[in-house]
Amino acid sequence: MVERLIQDAFFFFATLDPIGTVMLFAAVAAGLPEAERRRTARRAIIYAAGILLVSVVVGQVLLNALSIRLLSLQVAGGIILFLLGLQMLFSGSDQTSIGKPEAGHDIAVFPLAVPSIAGPGAIMAAIVRTDHTVYHLGEQLATAAVLVGTLLLTWLLMLLAGPILRIIGENGATILVRVLGMLLAALSVELVLTALGVAGWVG
Repeated sequence: MVERLIQDAFFFFATLDPIGTVMLFAAVAAGLPEAERRRTARRAIIYAAGILLVSVVVGQVLLNALSIRLLSLQVAGGIILFLLGLQMLFSGSDQTSIGKPEAGHDIAVFPLAVPSIAGPGAIMAAIVRTDHTVYHLGEQLATAAVLVGTLLLTWLLMLLAGPILRIIGENGATILVRVLGMLLAALSVELVLTALGVAGWVG
């Protein structure tokens, strides 16, 4: 159980990419007053949490309704996470390419909550890691707790965006993002191999 929770933590930390989110937040919220920056960070986390927790609750229902097997989702999710890992590995810390806020739009929704925090990789990871046909309720709740904990960590890092970037610098942030990308790519390969092993295609 402990090993699984540690793996969950790696999955969510890599897919939510708090470091990249901090850099994006520092860029798009640079001109806001401190109080508004804090409100923006709080709203972004609330929106992202809503999206991801709804995915946990209804994701499996949608899969069943569409007659999509978990193994198929695991393979697809592994491929998506692998591509995300490659993007993190080769794109470095240039997270501002995710999107620019448009006039009149809430930056807490776009680009912070979606797609920076609750992106396709994070949604896929949330569904795969809480599948009710594989994990019992206690494991699902534990995984959801890890997800919420990762979101809270992201929120705290967003509040400390200025000091963090001053301490680690752009080069330090780039190194962290690329290390996370490598870990995510390795975890995604493990996810695909596990799915293929269950299906009897490997091993």
